[in-house]
Amino acid sequence: MKKNLPFEFLFQIISLIIAVILVHLIYVTVIRPNADAILDERAARTAAGDVFEEERSFYVVLRDYEQESCFILMLWAFAIMGYKIKNSVKERRLLDGELIKLAEGISILPEDTREYSRPLQALNPDSRSQLLPRALLAALQRFASTHNVQDVSEAVRTICESESDRLDSELSMVRYIAWAIPSIGFIGTVRGIGDALGQAYKAVEGDIAGVTASLGVAFNSTFVALVISIIIMFLMHQLQLIQERLVLDTQYYCDHNLIRHMQVR
Repeated sequence: MKKNLPFEFLFQIISLIIAVILVHLIYVTVIRPNADAILDERAARTAAGDVFEEERSFYVVLRDYEQESCFILMLWAFAIMGYKIKNSVKERRLLDGELIKLAEGISILPEDTREYSRPLQALNPDSRSQLLPRALLAALQRFASTHNVQDVSEAVRTICESESDRLDSELSMVRYIAWAIPSIGFIGTVRGIGDALGQAYKAVEGDIAGVTASLGVAFNSTFVALVISIIIMFLMHQLQLIQERLVLDTQYYCDHNLIRHMQVR
């Protein structure tokens, strides 16, 4: 398990860099040029004295730096959650296999544990570090040393609970991103309102274009940030559900396929 931590950290850094490059490239080539063209057209029509109804533009809503930052963090969160879902799916495949092959009615005695431990110990280090092999090995080793089935059940439960705590703690970065995105949106709100107040004298003179543009920044940034935050929170709860089911199914697998076969003479 320790070998996975540096790789996961490296994956997070690389995914953040890719998200920054990708989102900024889209903004530079698509979002901001289209938004500037729409705003220039509106300014020209206003200067010419045309009366028209401004349509809400997707590009104008997304054009500011706060929205760009929110999308960068969104892609980063997606990458982190995708990596964790991939790991959970990989671990779930072990539940469909037969790591412990026991026919119905077969009993396991304490002296038999070494025989059943060999296939688990023969797994490659990556597979052996996953939850199910660790729980099964711990159960067999505890049964060999204590000759007590209740102690075996307690050992499996402890490993599953510690794994659940670990999985939950590793979601701290996603939780931070889900908190940071609305905060960035509120920064855009404060910036937009501040700019609008700075141009209040123009509104008094009859020119409200600058004020409305600044208020647009204020409300657009908050709107985009809140929508993205809702999406991330939904996906994070789905990820938590997948991980919790994995832990519960692992505990059931150990109880049903191993512990119930253990007997002491």
